[in-house]
Amino acid sequence: MEDDREMKMERRREKGAPTYCVTGATGYIGSCLVKSLLQRGYSVHATIRDPAKSMHLLTSWRGGDRLKLFKADLHQEGSFDEAVKGCNGVFHVAASMEFGVLVKDNIENYVQSNIIDPAVKGTLNLLKGCLKTESVKRVIFTSSISTLTAKDGTGNWKPAVDESCKTPIDHVWKMKATGWVYVLSKLLTEEAAFRFAKENGIDIVSIIATTVAGPFFTSAVPSSIRVLLSPITGDPEFFPIVSAVNSRMGSIAIVHIEDICSAHIFLMEHARAEGQYICCAHSCLMSELVDRLAKEYPSSNTQRNLEEEQGSVPSKISSEKLGALGFTYKYCLDDIVHHSVRCCIDYGFLPLTGK
Repeated sequence: MEDDREMKMERRREKGAPTYCVTGATGYIGSCLVKSLLQRGYSVHATIRDPAKSMHLLTSWRGGDRLKLFKADLHQEGSFDEAVKGCNGVFHVAASMEFGVLVKDNIENYVQSNIIDPAVKGTLNLLKGCLKTESVKRVIFTSSISTLTAKDGTGNWKPAVDESCKTPIDHVWKMKATGWVYVLSKLLTEEAAFRFAKENGIDIVSIIATTVAGPFFTSAVPSSIRVLLSPITGDPEFFPIVSAVNSRMGSIAIVHIEDICSAHIFLMEHARAEGQYICCAHSCLMSELVDRLAKEYPSSNTQRNLEEEQGSVPSKISSEKLGALGFTYKYCLDDIVHHSVRCCIDYGFLPLTGK
C-alpha cells in the first residue's frame, strides 16, 4: 500500500500536481485535509491566523517545499489574495465555532453585527481573492449538517433527508435552539457564497459535513469529538448540542475524519460535481450511539435521553448524491467510535479506564 502511494505521488510530481489552498488549516478538518493533500503528493497553501500557535502541526504535516503557510484572517479584506494566487482550487474550511452567546438585550442585533456579518464578509473576501487569479478553477465550501432538518412544516419526520432539506432561516431566528448561532452563521454564509459565486462565474461546491470524529492532532480536542463523546463524558456544554441534533434530525449522522477529507478532494477533482453534497457514513439512533460508546468506554457518566425515540421512525440521512458520483466510505461507526475514544485516551482527555 505504501509503495502504491509513493508511485502515485511520483506520477503527480512528474505531471505537475495541482496546488490547493486550505483555509482554517489549524482546525480539525483543515489540519487533516492539509495532511491528506500532502500525503497524496499535492502542494498546499495553508492559511492560519496565528503562525506561532500552529508550529506543532508542522511535524504532522511534513510537507517540505510543497507546503507554504500564509497568515490570513477572514476579517481582513484582501487577506487571502496571496494565499490563493497560483492555486488550482480552494478548500474553504475556516468558520466561526460560536454555538451560543450570553448577551440578553438586543441579541438579534448583536449576533447579526458581531457574528453573522463578519462570517459572510470573510467568505466574500476569500471569493474576491479567487477572482483575482485565473488559476482557481473550483472552491469547495465546508458546510454542516446543522443547516438541515428532518422535520417538515407540521413537525413530522420526513422519509429522508437530502441536500434540499434546509432549516428555514426565520425558524432559527425564532426558536434560538441550542447551537442556533452556529446554524445561522453557516446558513447565511453558504447562501451568500453561492449567490456571489453565481453572479461572478465561480465554480463552487458545498460539502455538508455530518458529525466528524476519529483521530486528531490539533492542540485541543475538536468540538465535534466532544459533542460525539458527550453521552459518556456528561459534558454540560456539549451534551445539549448532541441532544438538539437528535431532536432536529431524529438520529446522529457521523463521518470519519479521513473520509470527510477524502470527500473534499473527491469533489474538488470530479468534473461533474455541482451544488451541495451530504457526507454521511452512518446515521444511528441516539440509543445506538450511547450503546456503542458505552461498550467502547464504560462510564458511570453515560447520559441517556431517549424519550423522543419511543415509537418513532427517524428519517434516513441520505448521502446518495455523493455516492452516485462514485464516492465510497472507508470507515464504519465502530471504527469512528473506537478511533475517537483511543485518541482521546492518548491525549489525556479521557482517563485510561472509564470504569
